[in-house]
Amino acid sequence: MMLRDVLWILLGYLSGSVLFARLWGSVLGRDVTARAEDRNPGAANAFIQGGFFMGVMTLVGDVLKGAIPVALYVQGLQEMPGLIPMALVLAAPVCGHVWPCWYGFRGGKGIAATFGCLLGLLPLTPRPFAILACCFIGLSCVVRVSPNYHRTLIAYAAALVLMAVRGVFPGVALGFLLMTGMMAYRMHVSPEARPQCRFSLPWLPGTLRKRSS
Repeated sequence: MMLRDVLWILLGYLSGSVLFARLWGSVLGRDVTARAEDRNPGAANAFIQGGFFMGVMTLVGDVLKGAIPVALYVQGLQEMPGLIPMALVLAAPVCGHVWPCWYGFRGGKGIAATFGCLLGLLPLTPRPFAILACCFIGLSCVVRVSPNYHRTLIAYAAALVLMAVRGVFPGVALGFLLMTGMMAYRMHVSPEARPQCRFSLPWLPGTLRKRSS
């Protein structure tokens, strides 16, 4: 591993450690974790507890803090770097979000940061981002999994399998495996309720009538 790799791993971690939900909460005087069931300083609670503006700004920040370090790391590369450096650089912003050094190592789940990290791989390799996005869309619109707790876990697991099947670069697949593990740990220790996992087909006529009634 080269010094450049170590520096980008560190920068990615420090970038991920900026929790924009808490940052904007301090600016606007709103603690989005105080009334949230899962106490998660992420974009979802920023929308619910803080309103549209705070939600958008948090979401944009959480995506960019993953995308920018990864994009700068792979910029100009003609081929993927080594297995371990690529995996650690890719996972570093999510690690920072889950265990942020600026906030006593108590962070969020890292879902938006994960999308940001995969987005940072564009245009070198768009497949990982597309796979994760399709998994979430499919589990929301085709076969709906609820609640969000189970949907997220299943989406990440399905994306892992698809990345292996579709031959995603090993360093990226390993990085996503690390991100999945960190997200799963954060979900495991979350205080939120965990209702039974339910499956539905939202596009069926009967389901649509039930939702509209």
